[in-house]
Amino acid sequence: MLNAIKKIFKTVVSICGHRPVKVQIGIVSPDEVLKNKAVLITGGTSGIGKAMAELFYKSGAFVVITSRSEARAVATARSIDCEGKSVIGVGLDNTRVDNYSDKIDNIAGLTPNGVIDILVNNAVIVGGDIRTTDEEEFDKIISTNLKGVFFLSKAVATHMVKNKVKGNILNIASSSSRRPAISAYTLSKWGIRGLTEGLAKMLVSHDIVVNGLAPGPTATPMLGKDSNSDVGHDSSLIGRYALPEEIASMALFLVSSSGRTIIGDIVYMTGGAGVIDNNDIDYTFEI
Repeated sequence: MLNAIKKIFKTVVSICGHRPVKVQIGIVSPDEVLKNKAVLITGGTSGIGKAMAELFYKSGAFVVITSRSEARAVATARSIDCEGKSVIGVGLDNTRVDNYSDKIDNIAGLTPNGVIDILVNNAVIVGGDIRTTDEEEFDKIISTNLKGVFFLSKAVATHMVKNKVKGNILNIASSSSRRPAISAYTLSKWGIRGLTEGLAKMLVSHDIVVNGLAPGPTATPMLGKDSNSDVGHDSSLIGRYALPEEIASMALFLVSSSGRTIIGDIVYMTGGAGVIDNNDIDYTFEI
């Protein structure tokens, strides 16, 4: 029945034309809930990462954003905090796991209290469809999305335990972690789901809270969208993309003191994608 309804809807849209969708949303009001906290956000120069950096900064945090391009990270940080006092950008390549320990020590040394309180694993590469990918693309995606998260979490958790930080690790998962996997990207997000549960169980005794946040299709540059675009998305059950600011608001709650009884969970913000519907993905295999 759902498939039939979708087909009718798509036919109507094709005849009548797509009706642009704009969304006005309520954002969690910044109120210094992260005052005196230092946050490290990987991949923080656009989309969800940048939205989190902006909201965390407004909520009183000292924010460090990373990018493989240090110049881009620095420029983005200055666009958020023109004085450069509470938001800074650093270069970090998620595939270079060999220097993580030194890098984390250096980053911690830049923060006001000399520690990292919150890690948000957000850096990501999409793609790797089994029908078209090669080994080089597969390895790059897995190294960035999973291997990098694994070893960066290890380095930051070690730093937190050593410094007795009652911290948070938040992994940005995906609706793909609930879908049958046919791409390197989807496999990596299945891995993130499992890692989130394992880290949560391992670190809770050290007062380190680990959770995941799983967006569905979101209006980000990665998908050729932004918050000012037409965010209509016919294949989504809610009829639109999520906005980065919506994801950031939930992320703020999860890393705040209000979220410390949520342990090892994945919060799905998918508009139903991957949770109650997989029909927006093509699973045909033709040779």
